[in-house]
Amino acid sequence: MPIAPEELPPLSTVEQLAERMGIELVKVGLDEVVGTLPVTGNRQPFGLLHGGASAVLAESLGSTLSALHVLPDRFPVGLELACTHHAAAKDGLVTGVARPIHVGRSTSTSEIVITDESGRRICTAKLTCLHRDNRP
Repeated sequence: MPIAPEELPPLSTVEQLAERMGIELVKVGLDEVVGTLPVTGNRQPFGLLHGGASAVLAESLGSTLSALHVLPDRFPVGLELACTHHAAAKDGLVTGVARPIHVGRSTSTSEIVITDESGRRICTAKLTCLHRDNRP
């Protein structure tokens, strides 16, 4: 049975990286998890959103989605993350939307689409999580 969204601990209390990067959850549900990330503070040396920042947003949202489906009986851990970067973001907020592709007993896979404030696709990511019987 899936965990209720209100039972998930906030990202900022689970680990410091999401808080340092300014990730905020906007919507948390079994069908999708939506979050934002500011470009400011997450740029690479040439002034563009760092591709690693997009990856962190994608994994944060996809892992949260997996957790909703498998906690408290199982514990999700990232197994594989693939990101395709389509365009550069220079400022503002980017928004990621994670949706399940597959949710099984031992794994789940999510697609995460990251867009800029004008709706332009910045990154498409796919995250597969392994569902462990216990916490690592």
